[in-house]
Formats: sequence, structure tokens, C-alpha cells
Amino acid sequence: MREARALLAEFDHQGLMNEGDVNRDALELLSDDDLLAEIKGPQVENDIRALKHVSSYEERRAADEIANRTRCKDFAQFTSLFDKGASDLASGFLETRPYGRDTSIVVGDFFIVGGQMAYVADVGETIKAPNGDSDARLRVIYSNGTESNLLRRSLQRALYKDDAGRRVVDVSAPNLFSSEWNDDDISSGTIYILRSQSTLPYIVEHRELIHKIGVTGGSIATRIAHASRDATYLLADVEVVATYKLSAINRTKLESLFHRIFAPVQLDLTIDDRFGNPVRPREWFLVPLDVIDEFVQRIIDGTITNVAYDPTSATLIETA
Repeated sequence: MREARALLAEFDHQGLMNEGDVNRDALELLSDDDLLAEIKGPQVENDIRALKHVSSYEERRAADEIANRTRCKDFAQFTSLFDKGASDLASGFLETRPYGRDTSIVVGDFFIVGGQMAYVADVGETIKAPNGDSDARLRVIYSNGTESNLLRRSLQRALYKDDAGRRVVDVSAPNLFSSEWNDDDISSGTIYILRSQSTLPYIVEHRELIHKIGVTGGSIATRIAHASRDATYLLADVEVVATYKLSAINRTKLESLFHRIFAPVQLDLTIDDRFGNPVRPREWFLVPLDVIDEFVQRIIDGTITNVAYDPTSATLIETA
């Protein structure tokens, strides 16, 4: 070290190599770690250069990907999914559970993250993360009409870090004939199937297939007396094509079950009511009468759990 200083002396115009108070012999005995510590100097509690409460790069990247959302241009394709999810949560067909036990993320999953319901619309090809783990790019649609293409591990981290983060799970059809009495229960009721007499061209063409499914605890005749003035009934008279008498049923859960199973064939029709306001009637479905009959029989015998409607074959199928 002394020989090196001698060679560099003529270039040391500022006298930087003057020994001063520095014990060069002692420095030469220091290890590389000790020298690094000497260079850094003592750690000062309030040193402006000492960074505190700063997230790591990985944490910041995850947060940025969650926040980096854009407007979902085809959100109209997903609104019915979010409406159905909200309805099923309210009716008890779906429930939320803390994220963690099941960390999988697949197409069709619903989560609650950042105060929004999130739907996984697509999972890209598997890729390798920098640490060697598997990952994939997702397309996630949010209930506020935005979307993001964050990585799967970024969504997992966001769910872990969000105290209110939840997975939305299907708990199958609740017991419609419970022994415990609830506010929405009726002592006896009737499921009724209606066929519209509307002269709208689409209704006329598919009249034998389009049915309204409802439930009432009162008189069906009273319920449909003013159908021709009610947009709910397509502003036309209706024909009662089938009825099923039930007892001790939960009206809200039963109606939600209709919508859950027959959602793929719900009639997508908007008409103007008597005051010129657009109305989209619900509870009308493009489903054959014999399938509705099987649906009701499955409710009665308790085999409706894990059943879905397949529009291609026009049949009820087992989902599990």
C-alpha cells in the first residue's frame, strides 16, 4: 500500500493521500467487511439517507400492477356475471371466505380485493418468474368497469395483504325447505310458468320456448290480472301453462335459484313501459317446458344441488 502511494504521489495535488490522523497500518489489517463498515461510517438515527418504511421493489411492483387498471371496453359482456354474483351472495348461494387456504386462481374465479369484486376472465400461458416459480398473466375484470393484466402472483400478494381480501365460493343450493322460519318464507306457495301472448316478432317466433318462471304466496290470477299494462309481463296478456304447489319455501332463495341455473338463456329484451321508459323484464327464459318441470321435481326431491342448464343440449346436467 505504501509503494502504491509513492507511485501516485505526483498526481495527488490535493494531498488526499496525506496520512493525517489515519492509522494506515491499522487499516491494512482490516478485513474487507471492516473496511466497508468504515467507509459507510456510523448509522445515524435521523440520517436523511436512511430509508425507513419503504416497500421493497417486489411489493411496489405488485401494488403498481393492482393500481394500473384501464377501462374495460367490453364490460357489458360481464355485467350479468357481476349482477348474478351480487344476487347469489345476498341469497346465500355464494359466500366469501378469507383468502389463503386455497391459493389457486383459475378462469371464472371471483374475488373481493381492494373493495371491488374481481372476476378472472382469462389466464395466459405459464411463464417462469425471476425466482424460478411458475406464474401467468391474467385478465381481471373489476365490478367498477375497469380491468388489469396483472400477474397471478401479484393478485395473490394483493389478496394476502388486503385484510378484507376474500375468495367468493359456491356453497351449492341452500335448503329451500328449511325447518327454521325466516322472514322470506311463505307457509305455502305456487311456482307458476307463464307464456306470453305478446305480438312482438321475436316473441311470436319463439313463443313455445319463452317462459316466465315465478313464485307467489297468493293468487296467480290476481298476480297476472293487469299483465297487459305491466312491462314485467311484456305489456301483454299471459297464459298459465304450469303450476306447482309447494310449502314452507324461501321465496328469495327459490327465485335466485331460477336465475342461477337458467342465466345462460335469460331473455335479453328491452321494451318501453306505458310511460316510454325502457324496461328489461326479468324471469323470462328460453327454456323448454319439460326442462322446467324437471327443474321443479329436482327441487322437491332435493337433487337440484350441482345442476346447471346446458343450452346446447337443452337439458339439465350435473356439474360435479
